[in-house]
Amino acid sequence: MRVRARSTILAAWAAAAGLALAGCGGGDKQAADAAPSAPPTTLAPLPAVKPADVKPLVGRWVGAAKDYFQFKANGSGVWVRGRQKLWSGTAIPEGGGKYRFSWNGGDPKAASYWGVALSEDKASLVFAGTNQTYKKAAARKGTG
Repeated sequence: MRVRARSTILAAWAAAAGLALAGCGGGDKQAADAAPSAPPTTLAPLPAVKPADVKPLVGRWVGAAKDYFQFKANGSGVWVRGRQKLWSGTAIPEGGGKYRFSWNGGDPKAASYWGVALSEDKASLVFAGTNQTYKKAAARKGTG
């Protein structure tokens, strides 16, 4: 099970890295002459996130692969494994307990695989990028 979770996390990280590199075309002619590729993704500006809209998401969500998501009341968040930050940005509410993640400072609007969905009881969430479940960690004393 550990190998599967580890490979799933690595696959998600590789996909994220691939998306980041795909957006860095540099505009040179050689890249333009290369094999056809998908048109570049345009990112919308980030919408204002209201604390009430992300309140159920605030806190730390721990996964089985020694990774976690951490979200703040302003919607900002990180995904961390070990000491490596795999993603940081903003959780954008979609409604119905679903949140998509910002990418490179913008709102991808259509990247539903890069976000999370809360369970009905709000005690766990599923990250769509890996289909892994994360459990809400108990609040630590002194963290406000």
